[in-house]
Amino acid sequence: MKKRFTKKQLDVMKVLWESATPMIASDIVRKDDALNINTVQACLRSLIANHSIKVADIVYSYAPVISRDEYFGNTCTDILGDGQKSALIASLIDTETDLDELEHLEEMIAQRKHILINGGN
Repeated sequence: MKKRFTKKQLDVMKVLWESATPMIASDIVRKDDALNINTVQACLRSLIANHSIKVADIVYSYAPVISRDEYFGNTCTDILGDGQKSALIASLIDTETDLDELEHLEEMIAQRKHILINGGN
């Protein structure tokens, strides 16, 4: 499921990803002052067409279908290719200043290693 969003579509998706519940177009506009209702409605139509969001209710509230992690993972792979992931990760680690975040990254790496070593168990 490879998707590339325009800048405005990504702005709309960020608002939807941050919301715990589906949102209507006017709610999205209220959350991001840089968006106007016409732009949001056009983005919502195109995001529905490429199956990135769905209509969640009869009042046309919208919810994401693709997760933030899935989108950014696919986008990074598209941009960098499979061989350059370590350069991206090294860059992120070099710029990280929060020790809790670094510990969280270490835990994620350890969990992934465990899954790969144990064949998904």
